[in-house]
Amino acid sequence: MFFDRARIYTKAGDGGNGVVAFRREKFVPRGGPAGGNGGKGGDVIFEVDPGQNTLASFHGQVHYRAERGVHGSGANKTGARGPDLIVPVPPGTIVRDAETGAQLADLTREGQRAVIAQGGRGGRGNAAFKTPRSNAPRIAEKGETGQEFWLELELKLVADVGIIGVPNAGKSTLLSVVSSATPKIAAYPFTTVAPMLGVALVNDPQHLPIVLADIPGLLEGAHEGVGLGLDFLRHIERTRMLVHVLNGDSPDPLGDFEAINQELRLFNPMLVDRPQLVAFNKMDLPHAREKWPEVQSALAEQGIEALAISAATRENVDQLLYRVRAMLDALPAIEEPIADDYLDVGMPLDEKSFAIEQVDDETWVVSGIDIERAAQMTNWDYYEAALRFQRILRAMGIAEALREGGIQEGDTVRIGETELIWGYDNAYE
Repeated sequence: MFFDRARIYTKAGDGGNGVVAFRREKFVPRGGPAGGNGGKGGDVIFEVDPGQNTLASFHGQVHYRAERGVHGSGANKTGARGPDLIVPVPPGTIVRDAETGAQLADLTREGQRAVIAQGGRGGRGNAAFKTPRSNAPRIAEKGETGQEFWLELELKLVADVGIIGVPNAGKSTLLSVVSSATPKIAAYPFTTVAPMLGVALVNDPQHLPIVLADIPGLLEGAHEGVGLGLDFLRHIERTRMLVHVLNGDSPDPLGDFEAINQELRLFNPMLVDRPQLVAFNKMDLPHAREKWPEVQSALAEQGIEALAISAATRENVDQLLYRVRAMLDALPAIEEPIADDYLDVGMPLDEKSFAIEQVDDETWVVSGIDIERAAQMTNWDYYEAALRFQRILRAMGIAEALREGGIQEGDTVRIGETELIWGYDNAYE
């Protein structure tokens, strides 16, 4: 089967925890704090692998988790960073957030990378909290939780030329004679049920290869899902030009031509402007050869270039490839994607903003990136860490906002997965 859609789960590594430790060398009294920081968690990175052309591997494995960072240790030793998880994807992979539908990355060229889920930062050890007023802090942070997403992957094949036409027009036969691809060929419609790529070499000075994509036959109503159209029309969007194969054995080749172009127009109006070369196929059949002058004349009146070929006998196939090469060379150069090794798919810009919601008479929910991160990284086993979190609530204006909202002593405050009991004396208990 040809897999061009997948749904997967990605989880970046959590950061390592910071530690509370003190120097204990002989003859060094009051050596001071020496707790090291935790290491950063590993990222989940998608990288384009030109050796892949489907998303089949994502149907065998759904969960992708990077490793967490190593915890810090004494003597100010920082934990090792968790190794990144590199996930290979085929060229043309689009990555979307399954929950919001937002596009996170569009990976098209060899070696292009995108950081899909960022690893959590390591928690700080007590050495990082030393101040002139606090020479021996007993406080350390937990590692930050790594990002996690359910993702939807969609593949749009990357090819120079898309071969389109009605079922049984001879598209697969054409691909098989111009390249080493071996599509299934038979004398009945819908022999091809999945797109297939082939590489053709033209005997020109530059010897540039042409990548062709054989698109399964389209029917009227393909843009609405009739036949296999809705599944595979999107693969045409990546191509630079189209070769429209007309079935010379059809009762109405011109009607087929108009019907397919209408489906392209309804699916994506931009496809109408895609350069298109018409190949009138099956000239080895006498009745097809009789139709050719009429078809050629009708297409010429519309300003459409057409060649008569026989994919089965290779008649004019080389001339078709030369013309395709010339048309590709005349097209504007493709703009290369951003050349950065990494594309970070983005934390929201306003991380310090917060929202407060009273869900019932005694429960309040505080949401926001920074405050939820602070609550998650606070190690509540240390009293000084709880005091520090109170200062964070005051500094961000959250404590004041809760009081203005009418919070009462003894109410529950929920921040992420942390629940606190509010008290007037110390903000919470």
